Amino acid sequence: MQDLLTILQSRTAKTQLGGGQKRIDSQHKKGKLTARERVDYLIDDDSPFVEIGLFAGEGMYAEHGGCPAGGVVVGMGYVSGRQCVIVANDATVKAGAWFPITAKKNLRAQEIAMENRLPIIYLVDSAGVYLPLQDELFADKDHFGRTFRNNAQLSAMGVLQVAAVMGSCVAGGAYLPIMSDESMIVEGTGSIFLAGPYLVKASIGEDVDAETLGGAVTHTDISGVIDNRYSDDKSCLDAIKRIFDKLGGQETAGFDRAEPAEPAKNPSDIYDILPADRVKPYNMREIVDRLVDNSEFDEYKPGYGQSLLCGYARVDGWAVGIVANQRTVVKAKGRTGQPSEMQMGGVIYGDAADKAARFIMNCNQKRIPLVFMQDVSGFMVGSRAEQGGIIKDGAKMVSAMANSVVPKFTVVVGNSYGAGNYAMCGRAYDPRLMVAWPTAQMAVMSGAAAAKTLLQIQVASQNAKGNPMTPEEEQAQLDKITDQYNTQLSPYYAAARLWVDAIIDPLQTRQVLSEGIAAANHAPITKAYSVGNIQT
Repeated sequence: MQDLLTILQSRTAKTQLGGGQKRIDSQHKKGKLTARERVDYLIDDDSPFVEIGLFAGEGMYAEHGGCPAGGVVVGMGYVSGRQCVIVANDATVKAGAWFPITAKKNLRAQEIAMENRLPIIYLVDSAGVYLPLQDELFADKDHFGRTFRNNAQLSAMGVLQVAAVMGSCVAGGAYLPIMSDESMIVEGTGSIFLAGPYLVKASIGEDVDAETLGGAVTHTDISGVIDNRYSDDKSCLDAIKRIFDKLGGQETAGFDRAEPAEPAKNPSDIYDILPADRVKPYNMREIVDRLVDNSEFDEYKPGYGQSLLCGYARVDGWAVGIVANQRTVVKAKGRTGQPSEMQMGGVIYGDAADKAARFIMNCNQKRIPLVFMQDVSGFMVGSRAEQGGIIKDGAKMVSAMANSVVPKFTVVVGNSYGAGNYAMCGRAYDPRLMVAWPTAQMAVMSGAAAAKTLLQIQVASQNAKGNPMTPEEEQAQLDKITDQYNTQLSPYYAAARLWVDAIIDPLQTRQVLSEGIAAANHAPITKAYSVGNIQT
């Protein structure tokens, strides 16, 4: 675990440099702060900042020079004591141009603001769409244009949007500030126009400089597009702080919070409890005890469906319901009533799925947020499981989880394979936040199982062609497939594509969950809970 955390720290530091020190120095020479410096100045001192999508785009777009952090800094923080979402274009990365992953990350930021009714701040400094990849981010439903649809929807929901033009703001992106509730611009560095000087010259033959076309004076004193102008980055950011200082209160969801307490058991023990060999069993209860207040966990049906832990606890004072995969060896009585020794191994059995479905229903009835802790290999297979109705039990669990009206949060501790990813609230099921530990792996199945399956297909194909593979060729092909698949299992592969919001040190889990629930508490629950037409 310590080795994995060292790698995480190293990759974090590298990614946070954005386009590199030379481009950071260039920003400073222009009198501009970098995106991260703007965020640091804006948020309250000593307040938590939960960054979203730090590793977005990692390992992608190599032929285009890469796109560290997707070219934009996104996170949840506090401004003048008010929790909000912040989106800051990073002009050190391709002048802040939008890559496909940039669009996806911006939409994720707006989704968080919409789900939790959190105010959102846009610190705009972008050259617009990255033209070589325009076909991958322009015209589809969840492409660039969705941003402005969300601007309109957020406004209609009464969610405050504040935009500061602190650099370039061109083409379609020029709509973002004016579709926000408050807009401002930095003199000398900020500019906003639908078409820049070169395109204007090419289109209509007019010669005009950037400042006259779309500078601070033009848009505050002449066009009225922007509300106010400021002399530098800091004075502009100070104005945002003053706006947030005067915001009125709002209705909450009313999630219960007691006085926070640290776990009674040392959280650092997690590093030793979680085995490096993911085949080895361990007791997930020991992990849970080191994440919850006072290490108090009120387990639901502890003797039944033991491949899943379900129970009530508090995290940093917030009441939560926890659903976690169990990987220990237990003596249990199945539905036949016969005792047997079972290694849970992260497999979801029918009785566990039934238990989890009922527990999820209870949490919705009580208005208690749900936390899913994944180390799951999938649902149990085989004739006995099928005859026992595993499909029916699994469907009931998925339905109960998918229709949940209380907010859901997901922590990927280890494996996240197959339908287990779905049942344990994977990305497709709208967790408010989904984070991974450095030990996480996400795929349809394990690397070993997938590689052997793919090899069998290739061997059968070659045999059908009358060209059987030698044992040496089979081994070489197996190694090749395994290496490729293991690359895709990496949590960084998942984070690069925003399948998870962040990769975190296990000791950050409590704070991330606490901030996520605090955000969710801004959005009152208005829907009734129903699990739909699922056989019982």
